[in-house]
Amino acid sequence: MPERISDEDRDLLGELGVDTAPADSGGRSAREQRIVAGFEEIERFVEEHGRPPEHGENRDIFERLYAVRLDRLCESSECREILKEFDTRGLLAASAQAKKDLPDHEPSDEELLASLGVEDSAEDDVTQLVHVRSRQEIKTAEEVARRAPCKDFDQFKPIFDQVQRDLETGERRTVKYGGKLNDSSSPDIKKGDWFILEGQKVLVAGVGEEFVSEYDRVNRRLRVVYDNGTESEPLQRSLQRALYEDKTSRRITEPGPGPLFADMEEEDDLATGYVYVLRSKSDHPFVAQHRDVIHKIGVTGGDVKSRIANARKDPTYLLADVEIVATFKLANVNRRALEALLQKFFGSARLDLQLKDRFGSQVEPREWFLVPLPVIDEAINKIKDGTIGDFRYDPESARLAPA
Repeated sequence: MPERISDEDRDLLGELGVDTAPADSGGRSAREQRIVAGFEEIERFVEEHGRPPEHGENRDIFERLYAVRLDRLCESSECREILKEFDTRGLLAASAQAKKDLPDHEPSDEELLASLGVEDSAEDDVTQLVHVRSRQEIKTAEEVARRAPCKDFDQFKPIFDQVQRDLETGERRTVKYGGKLNDSSSPDIKKGDWFILEGQKVLVAGVGEEFVSEYDRVNRRLRVVYDNGTESEPLQRSLQRALYEDKTSRRITEPGPGPLFADMEEEDDLATGYVYVLRSKSDHPFVAQHRDVIHKIGVTGGDVKSRIANARKDPTYLLADVEIVATFKLANVNRRALEALLQKFFGSARLDLQLKDRFGSQVEPREWFLVPLPVIDEAINKIKDGTIGDFRYDPESARLAPA
């Protein structure tokens, strides 16, 4: 039995700011407290990462442990009852659904713990984890290596920042990875290649010498740097496998013009939306007089017809119905950047018009321009061929002129 604290000692400890009140276990047994403590570790992971822990060879070892633990808790009716009041995020119910899709090759708990240098001798304890799935062999050299802090990340961060800017401006784009699992025809991975894996930008910062693995496959060790300041040294085939298994993975292209507008879509094009040109049916005297040269130029990721369905109630559309006079389909572009480019290019011809909305408030639509439709077509063609920077819009002649 622990020695009882005297009232004098309790007062002294209290003055030092030490809480001497016994921990409230809520009447739970030691086993129940361990179950709750194990679940709280999973909760902390979810709070930090914004998602439940997941299985997979490319996951951190601790995440995989939490994922197995969550499965075990979900399988036990006793645990579900104990954790009912703590499971505010519905993790146990979500895990029950996701467990149907667990991979068949998930390593056993002993293998996971062994990789941490921990020997598990406990029996029938859900917080210690016992046999879930077994493998015939331990992890091979082809598995993705565990990540570690990148000590020289300060040299890489400006490069990551530039790539992000390139993606925002359309200088770079993302395409499907395109590799196939265990297929020798999968694209080779080279130094300087960029990918998006599990939502993170990935740079292949180094490539080692080729060697032949025990499976008679050519392989090599890589140095891979991630945008969160970590790095790893996976084998090339391990990275290819991770990119293949992540259905959202992308390859980041080299800087270049890229296809802003798609007459013919390629297999890995990412649909982006439309540039649309509208003409107003407003009976405003100035609009009616210059209707043929007053156009709204915008970019949308959705259906244009749906966007203009309530035009007559929206000051953006001059509180009147509109007609679509031209659309241009986009592929692999930053819609916001393109819209800003178009509106800046025609900024000198922006329509200066004030209206009162249905509540009597003064509004000034900003996306209407005094530009003939053929000139808009010409400007978009200049964007397509990358020469838009050599021109400007001359509102006096209503034509494109050399910049």
